[in-house]
Amino acid sequence: MTKHRIAVIVAGIDQSYQSAILEGMRTSAAGCGLDISVFASFSGTMGNPRHDTGEFNIFRLPDFSDFDGAVLLTNTIDYPPVVSDIITRIRQAKIPAVCIDNDIPDMLYIGIDNRTAMRRITEHFIKVHGFTDICYISGPADNPESADRLGAFLDVMKEHGLSVDDENIYYGDFRGPSGAAAAEHFLAVREKMPQALICANDVMAATAINRLAEAGYKVPGDIAVSGFDNTYSRHNYQVELTTVDRPLTLSGSLACKMLRDYFAKTLSGRSVVLDMSVLFAESCGCSTASVSDIEEYRRLNYNNYRKFELSEHYLSDFNRLSCDLLGCNSFNEYIASLKGFVKQMDPGEFYFCLCENWDDETVVEPTSHKEVKIPDSYTESVITAVAYKNGEFLEGGTFPTSQLLPFSDADEPAGKFFYFVPLHFGERCLGYMAIRDCKVPLHNTVFQNWCISISNSLENIRKLINMDFAVRRLSRLYTRDTFSGIYNRNGFVEATAELYRKCAEEHREIMLMFIDLDGLKVINDTYGHSVGDNAISDIAEILCDTCVNNEIFCRFGGDEFIIFSADSSDLMAKKLTKQIGDAINSINESGVNPYELSASTGYVIAVPEPDEDLFNFVTAADKKMYIEKRKKKLSRYLKS
Repeated sequence: MTKHRIAVIVAGIDQSYQSAILEGMRTSAAGCGLDISVFASFSGTMGNPRHDTGEFNIFRLPDFSDFDGAVLLTNTIDYPPVVSDIITRIRQAKIPAVCIDNDIPDMLYIGIDNRTAMRRITEHFIKVHGFTDICYISGPADNPESADRLGAFLDVMKEHGLSVDDENIYYGDFRGPSGAAAAEHFLAVREKMPQALICANDVMAATAINRLAEAGYKVPGDIAVSGFDNTYSRHNYQVELTTVDRPLTLSGSLACKMLRDYFAKTLSGRSVVLDMSVLFAESCGCSTASVSDIEEYRRLNYNNYRKFELSEHYLSDFNRLSCDLLGCNSFNEYIASLKGFVKQMDPGEFYFCLCENWDDETVVEPTSHKEVKIPDSYTESVITAVAYKNGEFLEGGTFPTSQLLPFSDADEPAGKFFYFVPLHFGERCLGYMAIRDCKVPLHNTVFQNWCISISNSLENIRKLINMDFAVRRLSRLYTRDTFSGIYNRNGFVEATAELYRKCAEEHREIMLMFIDLDGLKVINDTYGHSVGDNAISDIAEILCDTCVNNEIFCRFGGDEFIIFSADSSDLMAKKLTKQIGDAINSINESGVNPYELSASTGYVIAVPEPDEDLFNFVTAADKKMYIEKRKKKLSRYLKS
């Protein structure tokens, strides 16, 4: 069977709806000859647009033209422009795509009849229980599934002559907290609570029930409640939950089979609408469909306990990792700490890929009025900071981002199931992680917290690197002459201090040479200060070219320069003086300047006393320099 690469787009893999569909794909991938790459974000959970921007960037990572097909769970992404961009890029790549629960005309589709299911629940509440005052907790207004369910609810209410005011509809996001927020909303805006509350999914229904219980309302005694999707066994809630049972795992499996049939040219149709069933139970006032077998209760309790135990275990590990990473003071420490945790996780494969500019040290000058754009997209190449495969750490190196992984798996059997999750801080794009066959459950809020912790601690390291860069830059400003680039007086003192101390203690000779540019005032007055600046730069460049035997030199101030060396002799000092003079003559012979460059020098050779100040020798060398300067005439400095 020919192997095909499939990209999956999904947000919120910590939710039971998404995880059930992905589990169906995982178990079917190998049999359908597919390698799956899941590009997953945790957007919409922090209430922070900048964070969501960074999360959404993972959807820009894949080049869909490098894939053979795609599976889209775009109904999990609550930002329409991102969904529109994904669909446009899929179309441009001209690859087949299976959309789950969002029917896009030119793509394959797997879904359920949301309207019929919601009609049955709403009609049941009205006809069987006689409810006339019903509130509704919806998903996002622009979500197709959410819109279908709300539309069916409103249609049935209208058909029975029942009105629904805007304040009796709350738009959530399919996540638990919005169910509690909806209950809070109804408690605040209504004088009397409704007879019933219909919810667009189970997790919002469950948290709404909990919030109502806190407010003293009993379900179903005071308020009837229903859910939708049966994503986390209705037996696990505070009351048996009326809901809609749908084959989510089957949806994922069918997505793989539809793509397999498409590639084999045996696909029988573009869409599949799955059967579902409404389960009426205790939460709406029906006789309970609860588990009666004590052994079944024990199984449920043990499963729940086991999930809790594992979550506690992994949460402890993640917390320890977070502390370790935040305590790192260097990138090498950070990577070493991360590797220790990766080994503990023991995934089939793990890659920690960083953008080439992740530690961007760009400094904005205070005088700059240009807007500096934070790096918010992936660079053309990425750096493999950690590569782990089959129990071993490997050298991954730098590779093209479009390749996604540092190593090719073309010759390996089909069925690989990778998760790609973003590394970012706000909108700043730092890189991504790729994980396969991990023992740690990824469909879990703990994993989301781990991803956030990894990114935040990486940003902490980036800031430490930038702080070090800033300190080094400030140090350079303190020790370097900003005009010529060589040491200034501060830098000269720091660079010579230790060597000078050793020379004094060990009775070693030192050489101190003083150099003064001749006629700088005349050059400035005649040709302008910019030309005089060139003369200063010429002397600095000459010192860089001639002081190649561990001499330390600086611009002492204005047109004055000094040179220090240890273990120097009079012969060596004379040789250096000649080299400087020859370099000056060479510049004059080139004719590049309208003036004749000239400098006077003087030096001293001495063995310093332990407590003697280095600048005593500067003064002595300066005096010798002036003896030479007096022998010259100013008229030599200018060309006729």
